[in-house]
Amino acid sequence: MNSIKLIKLSEAHTIAFKEEMQEAFQHGFEAYNKDAEETNQWQVLPDKDFYQSLEAEGAEAYEAISEDGQRVGGAIITANGTLGELAFLYVKVGVQSKGIGQAIWRAIEAMHPEIEVWETCTPYFDRRNIHFYINRCGFHAVEFFNEHHPDPNMPEQFDQEDGLFKFEKRLSPL
Repeated sequence: MNSIKLIKLSEAHTIAFKEEMQEAFQHGFEAYNKDAEETNQWQVLPDKDFYQSLEAEGAEAYEAISEDGQRVGGAIITANGTLGELAFLYVKVGVQSKGIGQAIWRAIEAMHPEIEVWETCTPYFDRRNIHFYINRCGFHAVEFFNEHHPDPNMPEQFDQEDGLFKFEKRLSPL
């Protein structure tokens, strides 16, 4: 299944969208932490991060809708001139590994041909995301943020030993 359409997220669907995204991120975290006794001690995607991304300047949120009208994922991006940021992209739990993520990404790129450089970040532990961004979407890892090298845009993120990979996809030379 990789025939999807993106529609702007309506206010009425925001809570369900957020909950599905949180479930997808939690599912990815639990897949990595199979041996952990309690993986639900914290939200992988805190509410404040979700709402902050929705309220960012230039933010656009999209639901990915399948041919049969079901939401199968979604994304939140910002588009500012020739720079785009993929804040979040998720595929609903139960329908992963069917090309939906790639279809969402292709649709986003098609909607924004003016973007020359796309950026995104993903946690170090999420090997599926790392594979997806590099091998499926054409991003390159350009930086690794951690407690010794925090992202200057979110220094509060690193009160643990966690880390994030920053990815970049250049579509045209700057």
